Amino acid sequence: MDRYLKDDRIVLTLDAGGTNMVFSAMRGCREITEPIRIDSCTTDAVKCLENIAAGFLRVMERIPERPAAASFAFPGPADYRSGIIGDLPNFPGFRGGVALGPYLQDRLGIPVFINNDGNLFACGEALAGALPDINRRLREAGSSRRFRNLIGVTLGTGFGAGVVIDGRLLTGDNDCGGDVWCFRNPFDRNLIVEENVSIRAVESVYASLAGTAAKLSPKEIFLIAENAMPGNREAALEAFRRLGTAAGDALAHAVTLIDGLVVIGGGLSGAARYYMPALIEEMSRELSTRSGASFPGMQMKVFDLDTAEGFAAFARDDSRMISVPGSGRSVRYDSFKRTGIITAKGPTSRSIAAGAYIYAINHLP
Repeated sequence: MDRYLKDDRIVLTLDAGGTNMVFSAMRGCREITEPIRIDSCTTDAVKCLENIAAGFLRVMERIPERPAAASFAFPGPADYRSGIIGDLPNFPGFRGGVALGPYLQDRLGIPVFINNDGNLFACGEALAGALPDINRRLREAGSSRRFRNLIGVTLGTGFGAGVVIDGRLLTGDNDCGGDVWCFRNPFDRNLIVEENVSIRAVESVYASLAGTAAKLSPKEIFLIAENAMPGNREAALEAFRRLGTAAGDALAHAVTLIDGLVVIGGGLSGAARYYMPALIEEMSRELSTRSGASFPGMQMKVFDLDTAEGFAAFARDDSRMISVPGSGRSVRYDSFKRTGIITAKGPTSRSIAAGAYIYAINHLP
């Protein structure tokens, strides 16, 4: 973590939204200039590209030296390594493949790195956020355990995710490593899991159960669950419970493959108290063999690291000394397999920006 905080190179960043784009610059994982906002102009690819270049050029006028690179998240589908953006639902002007990365390299004269927000969120949290913080807390608690792998999940417009293994972002052969949004939905096997793990899912489930045609936002549904706003509280609680169950099913499969910790961000992460119990319950569910034997669905026990009790149990040292046959000496044995889930402590956008910075630094000479 210190390596990135002490790096003095400047990297241009971009938060690309469907309405406007926010440009800035970072040094040492910290923003060093006031953000600049420019209209996205999503229906006209030429105008959109011009606006992106103009935004970066305006930032370059405000910083004290030439930047080392530009690095940012942009929606997919995309060939991120080549910097080519595919057909975007919320950028209708992008059709047939737009060479955004090469275009910006020509205009700015610096390396350009593009990835998706789930990957960069995971990168930021793994290398400068939740993962080093958890390892620090383990050290302070006297535990010898340290964790190297992390799945970063964003709950918002969609079900985003990224994976970092031993300090390296998993991109995969097709730039879709770590994607979980298209896993099968446990409530309807013909649907993708994102249909129960997203803003639209919470809105839809609440409206259906409450029997209302009024479209309430997740924030309003959260306030109903909090008894801070009139509405059908049982429907609100069930909407978040189903989100937790569906996310837990997907994460149980992902964590089994990756064997790492989980950090959750995104606009829905503030409702963790209402979906986290169902999420952990689903990840902890037992399965059976044909003979009737029962086994945990995951080899690891799952802990809620947002609670003091959960972290204390997670950090507990259950190791013991066992003898080495025929040697007269002993070695330490820890048979307790564990993983944990924690909510990101800062804004998701900050983690994504830090991840973009780190990703660029790791790929520069």
